Amino acid sequence: MSHSRHGEIAQTRHAGNRHTEMMGQAMSIDYPAIETARERIRAEHLRAHRPPSSARGLHHFALICSDIERTIAFYQDLLEFPLTEIFENRDYRGSNHFFFDVGNGNLLAFFDFPGLDLAPYAEVLGGLHHIAISVDPSTWERLRGRLEAAGVPHQIESGASIYFRDPDGTRLELLADPLGEMYGSHVI
Repeated sequence: MSHSRHGEIAQTRHAGNRHTEMMGQAMSIDYPAIETARERIRAEHLRAHRPPSSARGLHHFALICSDIERTIAFYQDLLEFPLTEIFENRDYRGSNHFFFDVGNGNLLAFFDFPGLDLAPYAEVLGGLHHIAISVDPSTWERLRGRLEAAGVPHQIESGASIYFRDPDGTRLELLADPLGEMYGSHVI
């Protein structure tokens, strides 16, 4: 039995299939069928000469936090993502909307919702799995050292990815691969 890179799924292999236990439920996964479906989807939907995207880019990705100052300390002071702005949330009086620069014109945003009793982060279907942020290799090494010095639990994969959680449980990945690349493959 082994654990996935995120430590939440236990698997054993039997003749091309995997028997998986996830959240206490046993499942059997037919990997050859999944690979066949992936190749069919690739053939049907990937275009050799794809048109440009209709989007200009990701303006911001918004998350919810439980403590503004703790969030700023984590993202700005530990991860070195500068806070760029904070103002009142237009949709919820007394709530703050604040932003961090994560490079290349991209922003990571947060809301707090004072007075609401929000449950801790949970991974659900249709929800967030993780946010991968590209950094150059020397920054990756420096931030890995900062995470270790701060006692933030983390896991390194493939020598280029480091996974960890923010103070509210959101799973993050710092990736030393260039933008548009993943594990040596061009994805854009």
